[in-house]
Amino acid sequence: MTTENDPAEPAVTYPEKQRLIDELASKRTSAFAKYQAFFVGRPGFAAFLRYELSVMLFCGLRGALGYALRGRFFPGLFLAAGRGVAFGRDLILRCPGRIRLGAGIAIDDQCTLDARGVGEDDVFEIGDGTLLARDVIIVSKSGSIRIGRNGSIGSQTILSGTNGIELGDHVLVAGQCYVGGGRYRTELGAGPMVEQGLVSKGPTIIGNDVWLGAGVRILDGVRIGDGAIVGGGAVVTTDIAPETIVAGIPAREIGRRR
Repeated sequence: MTTENDPAEPAVTYPEKQRLIDELASKRTSAFAKYQAFFVGRPGFAAFLRYELSVMLFCGLRGALGYALRGRFFPGLFLAAGRGVAFGRDLILRCPGRIRLGAGIAIDDQCTLDARGVGEDDVFEIGDGTLLARDVIIVSKSGSIRIGRNGSIGSQTILSGTNGIELGDHVLVAGQCYVGGGRYRTELGAGPMVEQGLVSKGPTIIGNDVWLGAGVRILDGVRIGDGAIVGGGAVVTTDIAPETIVAGIPAREIGRRR
């Protein structure tokens, strides 16, 4: 693992951000304002009421009735939602008003979409026809999240963006993968690491028609070219050329697509 002190691995330093636990404990804002900022992500009582009623009444409702009611009321929680989005049960939605969904997306049960770290100049968008399998977690701690069209993200996969994540069109991600990340500063004498702030090598960018096998780890700052294949369990720490097949820890080229 590298740090910001390693001259061979320059990192992008991010501004200090207030720790979530401190923000929630702050007495400068009301409990209602904290809840609205953390969960709803939109100002105004009408936005709060829509979020509360949708989550309380329909989020866990089973069967065809729950499916139909979520399809009717959930799109209004988002910045935009195309036609025919399918919403599973027990979704965890943080600041859905900053998320743009394309048409024909399927979001399976117990997925998490967290756009709390999306800034004014950032986007959180999922393209047409993409499937999020059960228990997928997509989080923007800082920066944009872009997921292209007609992709598939496998069960229990985590996309955690510290400096942005981009997936192209037709990307296949198998189960239990991890994409993104960052690292804490580790300077001795500068206080506890948890309070020193994060550094990142940059956004993680995955091209079109890429296949990630089960349990793959893609770290921040990595770029994967169009048509590449990453074997199951690999840890990718450097860029991958287009149409290359890689595997191992760390991932190395083992072949080329024909």
